[in-house]
Amino acid sequence: MVKIKLYTALVLIVLVLIIVLQNTQLVETKILFATIIMSRAALLGITLLIGIAVGFLIALNLANRLPKED
Repeated sequence: MVKIKLYTALVLIVLVLIIVLQNTQLVETKILFATIIMSRAALLGITLLIGIAVGFLIALNLANRLPKED
């Protein structure tokens, strides 16, 4: 089981590296009234972190709503 997790982590790291290396060009992003120019890889990373945070908060909220067993 440990080897499966290790191989999965390595495959995910390689995929992230491929995505980052293929998306280095600059893009213009508008957030409300500001315009930010950043690499597409940074934008993907920020979007990923926001998605993880939202998923974590939703999971915490749902876990708090479940009845506690003794």
